[in-house]
Amino acid sequence: MLGLELVVLLGVAVLVGQAVAQRLGVAPPVVLLVVGALLGLVPAVRQTQLPPEVVLLLFLPVLLYWESLTTSMREIRSNLRGIVLLSTVLVILTAGAVAVAGHALGLPWGPAWALGAAVAPTDATAVGVLARSLPRRQVTVLRAESLVNDGTALVIFGLAVGLTVGEEHLTLPHVGALFLLAYGGGAAVGVVVAWVNMNLRRRLDDPLLGNLVMILAPFTAYLLAELIHASGVLAVVVSGLIMAQVAPSLIRAEHRRQALAFWPLLTFIINGALFVLVGVELQYALRHLNRSDLRDALIAIGVVSVVLVAVRFAFLFSSACLIRLLDRRPDQRLRRISHRARTVSGLAGFRGAVSLAVALSVPETLDSGVPFPDRAFIVFVTSGAIVVTLVVQGLLLPGVVRWAKLPRDTSVDEEHVLADTTATEEAIEALPRLAAELGTTPKVMEWLHQEYEAHLATVRARGAGTDDDPALLHNRHYTDLRLALIAHKRATVVRLRDERQIDDTVLRQLQAALDNEEVRLAGREQVE
Repeated sequence: MLGLELVVLLGVAVLVGQAVAQRLGVAPPVVLLVVGALLGLVPAVRQTQLPPEVVLLLFLPVLLYWESLTTSMREIRSNLRGIVLLSTVLVILTAGAVAVAGHALGLPWGPAWALGAAVAPTDATAVGVLARSLPRRQVTVLRAESLVNDGTALVIFGLAVGLTVGEEHLTLPHVGALFLLAYGGGAAVGVVVAWVNMNLRRRLDDPLLGNLVMILAPFTAYLLAELIHASGVLAVVVSGLIMAQVAPSLIRAEHRRQALAFWPLLTFIINGALFVLVGVELQYALRHLNRSDLRDALIAIGVVSVVLVAVRFAFLFSSACLIRLLDRRPDQRLRRISHRARTVSGLAGFRGAVSLAVALSVPETLDSGVPFPDRAFIVFVTSGAIVVTLVVQGLLLPGVVRWAKLPRDTSVDEEHVLADTTATEEAIEALPRLAAELGTTPKVMEWLHQEYEAHLATVRARGAGTDDDPALLHNRHYTDLRLALIAHKRATVVRLRDERQIDDTVLRQLQAALDNEEVRLAGREQVE
């Protein structure tokens, strides 16, 4: 029964946390962490230990896959060098710096490196939630960094734990082979899963079966990669990025509409639940430390948090100076960002549930049966570092963004107008030929021509920014009247159901058509 109670509590916590965050104007993860910490005061909840495989095998693939599907591949290609440096070199440097700090605070080298590996990677879900107000290029770099850096951190973590329990040996060829297997094997598995996915989606007409394949894809990629000891994270990301490129021309409209209704809700619930669980886990770890260890752990949280921010800032600014010194190509100059923008990126390095899952993966005992040294300490410090980065940096980020005075990113709006205008113009040009091929009557062709011309005029007026343009006024009046008519039709259909002239099945069918039309007219489609 506890499982069902926990599900209900998590759902209520996410609902309350999100509502309070909207009311207070605070980033939702901050409120959800507080709600989770309060839930952790309940003994039955506090004793519910979060298994690491729940995050690594159930939650993480879904979140990574959706982030990959909704990330700009063009921006990744144009910023590939920076993304690679952030997701590999920065992770290694961060893990090393935290390990040195942890060792100075009394941890043995093995557990110190395990702590460093746990807190080194930024979290894709936290970045996606907390950094949406940034320009598209910065958001893409931050999301891509957090999608890939888990693989680097997990290799470091595996080495640290393996050395501590006596299963690994540390030589340069061995470490190089592990990294090659992690990245090369993960990418290969991602390509294979994407290829299978594409072939299945071509053959499946049923939207339910098609979206079932979509749900299975990230889990399959992660599982296959883990079976060969490769990076499951990278396998999911590569599979998602490939599908993002081929899906527009491969997946049918009804499949896509169903996916766009299901996946945002699923990821919203998982994201919220993970932030709540991090707060709960902080309470759990707190109960496993005595007073002396708690004092040392609180000091360690402060030190580790400072190290995380300091290393990130130092790397961002030093690597930029080095790249500017070595690469003076004109196109490289165009990609440069200001120091203020780089400061914003430095503050946006949030940690999240992945770090907690890594910390919880520390084994209970060594090969000899002796307890793993300082496991509770590692879990608590990792949880504390997550809270500090999410709360402190999350609260500071909006003010820093205002201070940075970043230029408003209008590229998405401009490209939207360009694509809509070009597509409509070419559709009007192709209209006579398509009408002739289909044997369409001249009256229907003329009606469609007028409709497309009106839409084109509306798009051009929006692109010009002229709010008082007659085309926009006509479009608003048209939309308002159509929405009023839809509401009237819906009321009529409900009345007919209430009068028992039609069945509920008929009501649902008609209501679905009316809902689709209303969403399209009102422009409430939520597409990343």
